Amino acid sequence: MPTVKQNFEAWDKTYDWNEKGDEWSKPWGGTNMEWYFTILPRIHEFVPTETILEIGPGFGRWTQFLAKLCKNLILVDLSGKCISHCQKAFNAYSHIKYYVNDGKSLDMIQDESIDFVFSFDSLIHVEEDVIETYLYQLGKKMKQNGVGFIHHSNIGVHKTYFSLLRKIPNGMIKRTFIKLGIIEPSEYWRAYSMTANKFKCLAEKAGLKCLSQEIINWRTKNKLIDCISVFAKKDSNRAHRDEVMINKNFMKEVNQINRLSRLYNTENINKS
Repeated sequence: MPTVKQNFEAWDKTYDWNEKGDEWSKPWGGTNMEWYFTILPRIHEFVPTETILEIGPGFGRWTQFLAKLCKNLILVDLSGKCISHCQKAFNAYSHIKYYVNDGKSLDMIQDESIDFVFSFDSLIHVEEDVIETYLYQLGKKMKQNGVGFIHHSNIGVHKTYFSLLRKIPNGMIKRTFIKLGIIEPSEYWRAYSMTANKFKCLAEKAGLKCLSQEIINWRTKNKLIDCISVFAKKDSNRAHRDEVMINKNFMKEVNQINRLSRLYNTENINKS
């Protein structure tokens, strides 16, 4: 869990997309705050650039920013609903190409054509087989000195904990434990077969190398259920880097950004 089929059913059929994905940025105080304070500082070294590939754009929460940072932008999503929405939302941009795939394939992309691969808050929901397939293809699709930035699951490290957590019946006792911070509130539909180390190994098999990995808590108190991996080809001029950071303060960072949003975010100011 979750399988490619379950992801398709969730994002193409079940989810209503009423808030266009902006609902997931509320802990930051809005999408702009998450982009400018959390994402852009982590990718600024790699953009602007010529060609960007975004995997899993959804309704374009990050596409709106990426479109201004490249000459060519390629969007790939397994949901036809999402791609259709993006085509309408970004029809003023002539440099964007749109593709619906099977949840794994990048056959539509030319080899050695991608400068920057981006996926955030999407591939956290895919299992090892999907990550492995994407990385194998990215080893061919990326340019010699191209870079990838992928946000993925690390919940496999805590598989036993969350498996036991699911056995606690929903009710007052569980809600009290969550409120007191004794147990985590949710597993957030993460992929159990993925970990930071697994991603690193799969990347190496694909002829890639992780330049950095930031292992983080994601709306959790103690469990570091996510990882942001930055990678390049093994013979890239960037391949000398190899850093791993255990960032237990990620949610403290998010909370501080939320506080700042009350002063500086026009998304909130306009609502007040």
